[in-house]
Amino acid sequence: MNDQQQVAATAANDDDRYADFLSAVRSHFSATVAASPRLFVTDAANLWETYLDSAPATERQTRTCNTCRYFIRRFGGLVSISEAGRTTSAVWPEDAPPLHVDATRALKRLAERADVVGVFRAKEATWGTPTTGPWTHLSLRPPLHVLSTSVVETPAQEMAAKREEYAMLLRGLAEFPVDVVRQAVAVLESEALYRSEKVLGGAKWLLDVHARRAAAKSGRYRDDLTWLAVAGAPPGFCHVRSSMIGTLLEDLVAGLPFDAVKRRFSEKMHPLQYQRPQAAPSAGNIAQAEKIVEALRSAGGLERRYAKLADIETIWLPTASATEPRAPTGGVFGHLAPRESKQVTTSIASSTTMTWVKFRSIVLTGAESIEFLVPHQPANYTAMVTAKNADALNLLQWDNPVSHYVRVNGSLPSEWNLVAGRFHRVTAVSLRSWMWGAKPLDHHGAGVVFVLDGARDVAHERGGGMFPEQMKSEYHAVRRTLEAYFKNAAIEGRDEAEACGIALVKGFSWDHVFRVESRGILSAYKLDRWD
Repeated sequence: MNDQQQVAATAANDDDRYADFLSAVRSHFSATVAASPRLFVTDAANLWETYLDSAPATERQTRTCNTCRYFIRRFGGLVSISEAGRTTSAVWPEDAPPLHVDATRALKRLAERADVVGVFRAKEATWGTPTTGPWTHLSLRPPLHVLSTSVVETPAQEMAAKREEYAMLLRGLAEFPVDVVRQAVAVLESEALYRSEKVLGGAKWLLDVHARRAAAKSGRYRDDLTWLAVAGAPPGFCHVRSSMIGTLLEDLVAGLPFDAVKRRFSEKMHPLQYQRPQAAPSAGNIAQAEKIVEALRSAGGLERRYAKLADIETIWLPTASATEPRAPTGGVFGHLAPRESKQVTTSIASSTTMTWVKFRSIVLTGAESIEFLVPHQPANYTAMVTAKNADALNLLQWDNPVSHYVRVNGSLPSEWNLVAGRFHRVTAVSLRSWMWGAKPLDHHGAGVVFVLDGARDVAHERGGGMFPEQMKSEYHAVRRTLEAYFKNAAIEGRDEAEACGIALVKGFSWDHVFRVESRGILSAYKLDRWD
């Protein structure tokens, strides 16, 4: 095409309100992804041919363009899916300038009548090529929340993984009917199973998928709602058969006695078993882990140190007047009352028993100081650790770098620099780190830590204070390597630790005694359960 032909074609392009057509396409796309950021691939065929055939005869030569053909074939069949299962073309509006409206409506019908065959993922900041020389082409600039952010998988790999998850979810739905899933949810909600909170979220999600599919108007709507569920599923939720919810459902389908179900569930959920690889990593897994850590630029986050008070989010701190520790109970001079001793209204023997939830709502808010009576028997002492490198990218599923560890079956006070039978001052109260912020991750379980003055893990030698089950899904494939790494890693700053204490975890009973000072009065409270 010579210069005169290009000028004439450009003028014709302007006369047919092509700019208005592009504006209508882009406005429709922006509105669609604002309402639903997840896009889906369809099997819509002959999109390009339909675009040309729907054009007036005088416009077809002008519209014959390799750049626009690429855009239409790759993006023209994309749809969004509503909460009711209805598909809407992501690209083509209902209304457009007169010379383009037939094409947009024909393409819209093709996309919306086609079957959804996958979740769409892309990383390009611009879809299509906006201009080449004097020509303007079909193109879109998707908002950031639509784009793939994975640095481990390519968009093609992400889409392939979603297709596999769709197939796995369908198999799980077919194998485990809604009544069985409902029974599993009821059992998990009763908290009769050990660490049930880690499975409850997936069970509720599966029950919701069943319910949405049952309410669908047709089989096609049902399939599209399944794709919508897959697109938004948390990591692992679609893997029904190979997950802990799958093993529970299998036991329920088999009709095992509840005691057997409970025993088998507890064995599999044991902290030394659940998502903990039992074999050493292979050379290939180690190499894969190196690539993933390099791609995520997260090597600095693997090195851990004991947390200080400044590293943690607290829900209570002692008042300024209560920061000096009270004279220790016991010892040679323990019977002597200090000058200006406080009024003790409740003895330890007659302490008020209450739940943590009640204690938080009516006692904690007015507490000026808190002390913990260290028991003689093993207890759930914990340490909070964080990234040694403050600038390292976070590896954890939650939005902060702090993780916790405890010893299975508890540990003795002497292992934590504590003296049994004495009160130790509480320097802070903090929820578990995955409960901080506006988006707590409930499936990790609820818990609170009373940070104790001087507490530190004097028995620590090895162990990185972080576990594969706590890490982002990108690291799932290299759990064996990470398990081996953390098993042999050391946490720095043990003697400077400021965020160790006693953990109270939902689902367990405690009988821990706390002495609280409020307005010059000391009262004793025994916390026995979460709520």
